[in-house]
Amino acid sequence: MISRKSREELKLMRHAGSIVALVHQEMKKVICEGISTLELDEVAHKIIKENKAVPTFLGYHGFPGSICASINEQVVHGIPSKDVILRSGDIVSIDVGATFRGLVGDGAWTYPVGEITEDKKMLLETTQKALMAGVSRMMNGNLLEEVSAAIEDVALAKGLGIVRQYGGHGVGRNMHEDPFVFNYRTGNKTILKTGMTIAIEPMLNLGKDDVYVLDDDWTVVTADEKPSAHFEHTVYVGENGPEILTKLS
Repeated sequence: MISRKSREELKLMRHAGSIVALVHQEMKKVICEGISTLELDEVAHKIIKENKAVPTFLGYHGFPGSICASINEQVVHGIPSKDVILRSGDIVSIDVGATFRGLVGDGAWTYPVGEITEDKKMLLETTQKALMAGVSRMMNGNLLEEVSAAIEDVALAKGLGIVRQYGGHGVGRNMHEDPFVFNYRTGNKTILKTGMTIAIEPMLNLGKDDVYVLDDDWTVVTADEKPSAHFEHTVYVGENGPEILTKLS
């Protein structure tokens, strides 16, 4: 069942989303060659706690970090580690959730480390464009399929692979709620209604669609070892159109 949020719930989700945005604002500043993904996790954890929120990911089904940090061919769910050091030319996807008074904000961004190749630049630009195309269709009365189609069209126009096993989702009292949002057409006839809050999150690959999970039971990687990008916003279906909640208020 898809929940619709009350005004009070929406207020709390805006605040949770602003904390997620604060983390990403700081990630943009501190990501550089030589920093470890564990150090990034520590920065994010501190910001979330200082803002009287709870790191949503920490302990979720046993996940050991406050963020997911996924490098290059890693798609999602990368575990922060002191042994994983960023190098110039890498791209790193940072996914973070913050829970404030029981309501969740969830957002991801992929960052370049130093100078990256033109192919990687295109991947990042296109995945961000796909996110915003999906967000633009988050309007009362639209079909959820329109969101998926908008994302797919942007990806296919650049020949990028679309991760099939993972996608967006409802979010609110729980990090994962109904509905699931595919990043490609499936014929979904779910009607979007004012009050819904959904995380839109395209994951696009420079190569093919196929991915698999590493032996750590978390980290998802591309089967062809080509880079992947991940962008995500928590979005409210408002009376006057979509409202991105994971931005600074």
